[in-house]
Order: sequence, then C-alpha cells, then structure tokens
Amino acid sequence: MQRWTTLGTVTVLAMIMAACGKTANTHDADVKTLKDIETQWNQDYASKDLDKIVAHYADDAVLMAPGSPVSSGKDAIQTALKQMISDPALALKFEASRVDVAKSGDVAFTQGSYAMDATDPQSKQVIHDHGSYVTTYRKQANGAWKAVADIATSEVPPPAPAPKHAAKSAHKPAKKQKKHH
Repeated sequence: MQRWTTLGTVTVLAMIMAACGKTANTHDADVKTLKDIETQWNQDYASKDLDKIVAHYADDAVLMAPGSPVSSGKDAIQTALKQMISDPALALKFEASRVDVAKSGDVAFTQGSYAMDATDPQSKQVIHDHGSYVTTYRKQANGAWKAVADIATSEVPPPAPAPKHAAKSAHKPAKKQKKHH
C-alpha cells in the first residue's frame, strides 16, 4: 500500500511540476486582441473621442507623425491629438497587414497602412495623405495592451517650394559696366 501511495505522490508532484514549467501560449489570442484594439481605435478616431483615442497609449508612449514634432508621454500626445481631432475634415483609417507578438508575450507590434484626410494649416485646403505605420505595444500589469511607440511615415511627397519671385532680382542694382576707351 505504501508503495502505491509513494508512486501516486510522485506522479502528482511530477504533473504539478510539468504544469508549472509550461506557460500558456497566448500568441493567437494576443494577435486577435491587437487586431480588435486597432478596430476599436479606428472607431474612436471616427467618433473623434479624444479620451478614448489617448487611452490606447501607455503613460510613457511616443507618437511620431508626419509633419509634427515628436510627442513624448500621454499628456503631450493628448495635446497633439486635440488639435488634430478638432479639424472638421479629419478622417483617419489604418489597417495592419502584419501583427506579431514576442515569444515572451509582453511586447508586440502592428505594421500596416493608413489613409488620412485633414486640413492643411497653410493653404486651408483638405489634403489626402497616406502611408505606412508601425505601432509597438507593451502588455500592462493588468493584461491590457497599450501602444508605447506609434510611428507613421507619409508616402505623399512634400509640396514643392514656392518659386522665388522675379521681383527680388529686379530690385538689385545693376552692375556698372566699364567703359573702354
């Protein structure tokens, strides 16, 4: 009887140790969660809900957007996005073509394309921008994914510089010609 008890105890301990040594593979679930987050984020931009948009960022996040200075930290991101959201012409949609999660399960990234309409501050005309983005996410202590680096690069070439006015050259004094005797 003691032999069966010892064998049973050893078997149970081996099973417990094996279970403790394995971590749950959450890769597929994390990929789906990140896709769902970006779907919601698009909806938040469509509704122009600044609080919901900013809630996708970690406190120490960085936002790098075309034509804008780097915004470091959630407060700076909120300030930068507040102006963007106030534009009546704003329309932003993005979609990941690649989502990957590190084996550790605590860091991930999405990569894809975006299309955005916005009012050009100089010309006051609506511009149509498109390009690529990469967003790096970090899993928080509560299990939620938050963006820690959000970087977009435009594929639209910058406008050509304004031509120099011919009037400037007309105001230059003419060179004196030497008289030949």
